[in-house]
Amino acid sequence: MVENSLGRLWLEGHPNDELRAGWKYYLDEAEQEPEVQAQLEAIREQYKTIKPEDIKVIDPCMGSGHILVYAFDILMQIYESYGYSQRDSAKSILEHNLYGLDIDKRAYQLAYFAVMMKARQYNRRILNGETKCHLYTIQESNGINREQLKYFGVGMEESERKLALHQMEYLLDTMHDAKEFGSILIIDDLKWDLLEEFVERANLDGQVTADTVGLDITQVKLRQLVQIAAAMALKYDVVITNPPYMGSGGMGPKLADYVKKNYPDNKSDLFAVFIERCGQMTKKNCFQAMITQHAWMFLSSFRALRAKLLSNDIINMIHLGAKAFEEIGGEVVQTTSFVIRISHLKQYKAIYHRLVEYGNQIDKQSAYLEQTDVHYSKKINFSNIEDKPIVYWLTSKLINLFEYKPLSEFGDSCKGVGTGNNNKFIREWFEVSKERLFEFSPTGIWYLYKMGGEFRKWYGNNTNVVLWKNNGEEIRKQSNSYVRNSKHFFEEGLEWTKISSNKLGVRYMPPKYIFDDASCCYFCFDKSHTLYILGYLNSSLAMELLRSLNPTLNYTNGTIAKIPINAQSNFINEVSELVKSCIDISKNEWDCFEVSLDFLCHPLIKYRTIDNRITEVFELWVKFAEMNFYQLKSNEEELNRIFIEIYGLQDELTPEVEDKEVTIRKADLGRDVRSFLSYAVGCMFGRYSLDVDGLAYAGGEWDSSKYKTFIPDKDNVIPITDEEYFEDDIVGLFCAFLKKTFGEETLEENLDFIAKALGNKGNTSREVIRNYFLKDFFKDHCKVYQKRPIYWLFDSGKADGFKALVYMHRYNADTIGNLRIDYLHRMQRVYDSEIARMQETIDNSGNAREVAAATKRKEKLTKQLKETKEYDEKIAHLALARIEMDLDDGVKVNYEKVQTAGDGKKYEILAKI
Repeated sequence: MVENSLGRLWLEGHPNDELRAGWKYYLDEAEQEPEVQAQLEAIREQYKTIKPEDIKVIDPCMGSGHILVYAFDILMQIYESYGYSQRDSAKSILEHNLYGLDIDKRAYQLAYFAVMMKARQYNRRILNGETKCHLYTIQESNGINREQLKYFGVGMEESERKLALHQMEYLLDTMHDAKEFGSILIIDDLKWDLLEEFVERANLDGQVTADTVGLDITQVKLRQLVQIAAAMALKYDVVITNPPYMGSGGMGPKLADYVKKNYPDNKSDLFAVFIERCGQMTKKNCFQAMITQHAWMFLSSFRALRAKLLSNDIINMIHLGAKAFEEIGGEVVQTTSFVIRISHLKQYKAIYHRLVEYGNQIDKQSAYLEQTDVHYSKKINFSNIEDKPIVYWLTSKLINLFEYKPLSEFGDSCKGVGTGNNNKFIREWFEVSKERLFEFSPTGIWYLYKMGGEFRKWYGNNTNVVLWKNNGEEIRKQSNSYVRNSKHFFEEGLEWTKISSNKLGVRYMPPKYIFDDASCCYFCFDKSHTLYILGYLNSSLAMELLRSLNPTLNYTNGTIAKIPINAQSNFINEVSELVKSCIDISKNEWDCFEVSLDFLCHPLIKYRTIDNRITEVFELWVKFAEMNFYQLKSNEEELNRIFIEIYGLQDELTPEVEDKEVTIRKADLGRDVRSFLSYAVGCMFGRYSLDVDGLAYAGGEWDSSKYKTFIPDKDNVIPITDEEYFEDDIVGLFCAFLKKTFGEETLEENLDFIAKALGNKGNTSREVIRNYFLKDFFKDHCKVYQKRPIYWLFDSGKADGFKALVYMHRYNADTIGNLRIDYLHRMQRVYDSEIARMQETIDNSGNAREVAAATKRKEKLTKQLKETKEYDEKIAHLALARIEMDLDDGVKVNYEKVQTAGDGKKYEILAKI
């Protein structure tokens, strides 16, 4: 920033190849048209008259002074090239060139120290107190005794004293609460020499009275105030800064009011205010250099700021994007550094370095120095696009696309419901009873609800339901709720997630959904355009245009509505067929997993073969999933090719799609085997059946006729033990499930395959599977079901004394009591028996190794028995309470409810989620 503003100011009036060679970040100007070149030469005639001591540089948010220190070095080089000695240069730089402001005293102290030490590097006598330094911490007038102003201006002519007194009173009014506003405070250009004389002419030698006590202190404060105000009102040749970032919501009431009144176009963020303020502080034809968040370049809220900036000339910009600074991670802080000249040359061509795609500070720096990703653009190019975003990287062909009509002319882009209380009104569909879902029952009160979700194209993210009884009566009564665009409820449309990681994934929305304000939606006026527009929005071309309209993390309705589209294409039918195929493939993949409402059965069941070996079935699933994956990828590339052809952009874009951009999943051995075990547990509980597709039981009346091949657990309690104590524990039931699904003759081979895929500890396949159920199953279940588990884990603690799963939809008031008597107490009797058996071995065996093993196991069993007894004390309170629950309340509420006794005391009996 310093080299391209301060350095440019000097070099354009005093060309110097030696200086230029030493500034490695300096950017030579883009080649200009003859008319512009002539205008530039006229401006540079002014620069030729500038002497080093004439240049005034300020950092109005100087912090600890890094920018000023670098500016000092550049100024020193300028002075030396002009013939000054280093000693004289250092003194002159402090007295004539460098200015700095900050509201923080500690920052000022650090900056002052840094600049003075830099000066001492060149002049060892600089600290003798004779050299004035123009760095200031902003002071306010609040504590100044105004009554003492009458004691100043002694001996001045009456007219001058009266003017000075009037201006001083104005200054005291303006600088009231100045620390709240800092250098954005606007101060009129006053007669500063007159004010300084007024302050110095104070009657300090007279007899001290009650009125004159502290007059010397008042003089010091007034002197500081005049110096600071003069620095704030001065116009500078170069203004350079890294301003603070603060959204309007973080501003105090005084600052917010001041900003609204004085910077109404930029009130949304303080950094935007500083962009405007720094422009005000800069002389005509001189330079403003800043590094800020890049949001001002694109967001509609900064439209007016862009218009002001484009009335000047952007000279160059380094668009850094995210991860420009090692100490700041993540994608939220995205920056740009730019240099502006306060001039207006309509055809001026600026230089832009696009470094947003580079992943770290070192790579960005290398790309800049190697002059890669350089773009040249005239500001007039931006004027053809609504809101005038700074889309410097767009070619003329892409910019010309904005001559087409925007999407807003072909449909409504809108938000839906804000419930005001999501915990009360929104559920995952699998939390509530099936008979309460409107999808399955005309008397259902829970309706399908779109809430955005992860990045995914074409179809999916359909897991939520909303309480919409009596047309959303309860929600409408909520004081902070709103219901918008209800005319589009249950209408075919498109939806996407507002906040995304720099990617847009648009999905088809069947005509059976309500939608909220995080799931942005689009509804075509002509439904025959729906699939065509879906294909367009998921194309690489639309993504390129979106990045120009708003390359932030938010894809709002307003942004999408501005995308230009040729809706009269001859390719509508071809595109629609391809998009239909994309939707079908994505829906089929989505429905292969339990969180889909249309899940029928697990792929490893669906693709069973005659030989009954899971390894063979998995290979079939691998081929099927891979075929779909690459078919979808091929479809997307063909759609890209079509849209590139429609708009004549063959030289601008390529149709290729990377594998990582395809949003359906290939087969994955570990994930798919784990999901198979989850499906098996579902069959053990009766949620699923090998005899019917989809949900067999999820609340309501139990229908035993649905279960013939494999009979579910009768009492809704499945114990998980660390050793094989019961035939009907979870591993025993899983083996029985495998026999029914893949046959008894292949049981061991299939167990080996599953154990290898799980990768848990264990000497045998059954031990590996047992350890998975014991340690990892519930964690995986919570992850898949988004921390809303439907299989609840009763867990006694770290010793694994007692664990058992219960299916939430089959829970009743007797479940905990039955679990305690039939399983927990049974487990305690097993431990007693095993401890006795170990003791017998210890007492009677002559084998030292056998005795040692028995002793170790006895210690473990004793801990487990102790843990179960302590657990029994807790669970007894809840068993006696016979707690009922309402599935409509959802997992979070019910999970707490069943652990809370009648006296309100909570007992931790379930695993944490």
